[in-house]
Amino acid sequence: MRTDKSLLIKGIKFLGYTVLLMFAAPFAIYQAFKNQGHPLYWPVLIIGLVLAVAAIAMGFYSIKTVMDSLFGKRK
Repeated sequence: MRTDKSLLIKGIKFLGYTVLLMFAAPFAIYQAFKNQGHPLYWPVLIIGLVLAVAAIAMGFYSIKTVMDSLFGKRK
């Protein structure tokens, strides 16, 4: 078995996006809870929660992509 380098690079890029989301989501949630009296409290909190769910989903997808590039797709 050979490593599919283009798929590996795609997976590593997705891992980079995952790391960015992993930092952006807690930051947005923290800012929302810090400013609970602000009128934009709920929209910022919802954006933070969506970013957190996206970080989890991107994490699974990027690891799956890297594993597929290393070991090949299941048949």
